[in-house]
Amino acid sequence: MAYLLPPLFPSAIFSLLETIGCFLLLNMSDLIYWAMVRITDKPFVWLHGEIKTPPMSSNARIEAGYLLRRLQSGELLSLPWSRPMPSIGSRCHELRIPDENQTWRIIYRIDDDAIPILEVFSKKTQQTPKSVIDTCKRRIRAYDAL
Repeated sequence: MAYLLPPLFPSAIFSLLETIGCFLLLNMSDLIYWAMVRITDKPFVWLHGEIKTPPMSSNARIEAGYLLRRLQSGELLSLPWSRPMPSIGSRCHELRIPDENQTWRIIYRIDDDAIPILEVFSKKTQQTPKSVIDTCKRRIRAYDAL
């Protein structure tokens, strides 16, 4: 069972860690873990899809998590990991996740305050299916209407 800080942790150190976005986590086995989460990181808004094993392999799921974390921290990815998808909308991109026998795609948009995830699917052809593009456009309209 993990807890955030030891009971007598100095508040000045806690303030410093909170300011830089680092939180010390201790568990019952006395191992120390650092979770690096910056206050400026954008949250994901999952409008559809999930990343899990199966159907993704474990390695593909780890790759997806790594690339999503880079996006969350504000890094703009380009080919070969990501490409713009102007056919869906401005600021929309397609994240490419290679897997053992297929390639996964994560359609996302970069907003000022969040990263909406529009779709997660296995891509079998060079062209993104029209049904996926139409579905993503519909999800963006619904999200923007909120």
